[in-house]
Amino acid sequence: MTASSQKIIHGAGSLSELPNLVSGKALIVTDEGIVRAGHVERAAELLDEVVVFDKVHENPREKDVALCAEFAREVNPDVIIGLGGGSSMDTAKGVLFLLSGGGSMSDYQGHGKAKGEMLPFIAIPTTAGTGSECQSYAVLCRDESHEKMACGDPRALAKVAILDPELTGSMPLRVARLTALDALSHALESAVCNQRTEESQGFSFEAFLKIEPVIEKILKGEATVEERGEMLMGSALAGRAIEASMLGAAHASANPLTAHFDVVHGRAVMTMLPAVMRWNSEVVGEIYARLKPGLIEWVESLRGLAELNPVEVTKEMIPQLAGEAAKQWTGQFNPRPMSEGDFAEAYRVALQLR
Repeated sequence: MTASSQKIIHGAGSLSELPNLVSGKALIVTDEGIVRAGHVERAAELLDEVVVFDKVHENPREKDVALCAEFAREVNPDVIIGLGGGSSMDTAKGVLFLLSGGGSMSDYQGHGKAKGEMLPFIAIPTTAGTGSECQSYAVLCRDESHEKMACGDPRALAKVAILDPELTGSMPLRVARLTALDALSHALESAVCNQRTEESQGFSFEAFLKIEPVIEKILKGEATVEERGEMLMGSALAGRAIEASMLGAAHASANPLTAHFDVVHGRAVMTMLPAVMRWNSEVVGEIYARLKPGLIEWVESLRGLAELNPVEVTKEMIPQLAGEAAKQWTGQFNPRPMSEGDFAEAYRVALQLR
């Protein structure tokens, strides 16, 4: 399965296309909040035979995926549907690995380690941020350390992604803000990473052109369904950009904040992004300028609109955070290399610890 062969169905009400895509028993992988929002019921009513796993957790761990895989083995589905945010889709993708090859998720860390044929997978995001619906990687946490690990294989890419902005209207404002900022960070980091290609940068720029005109409305809680649709498509395109290239040091430095302080991913990335962009501007400033004059200052202004609280970190934690950030997989793709000392300085700037 390749990104070019993936089918994207988008537009308000596009969930109604689901019956045309599913044959046999469907397993919906989701969380309890999506059930309460009524989205699972809406999807289930469209299908003839459906079972639901609704125990997905934010920042899913290996054991969470194992629990869902055990459930899947019992119900024996013909297709898996990831319905929800990135955590639901990452859990669903993880289940694809375990059903086809057994073992635990740590066996599949890296790229191309899947075994056997995978079940058909349909991704239906209810948030506009992760772009997971257009990526072949399941991003999961190790059980003990909470360290993020990426498990990817082309066969884990969703056969179809349904982008229905009617489903994103139930997001609490805080979630809408954080996921929108995450989508923006994906567009910006993939646009400049050292693995960028003409194709991937095309996706990055197209994603930014979708996101930039509507993100302030999203952050203010004033977006129309059409504007939410633009954000949803922008998020998906940024996901395609990541799939075709990679991310960078903002994500590498965000992950330790999530692991140690339970900071939600979108907030952690946006805490670090302006400092990393300033570091990068020495080598990719021209790309930033092509996207938007005054881009870094604009990104900083969005943090204010989103009312993000500062992440509280002591100076004593900086060396440990920097050491862990320097070992993160995504950091090696930053356009301007960062040493452990450079990461420490980025934390001090971003967290205002002088």
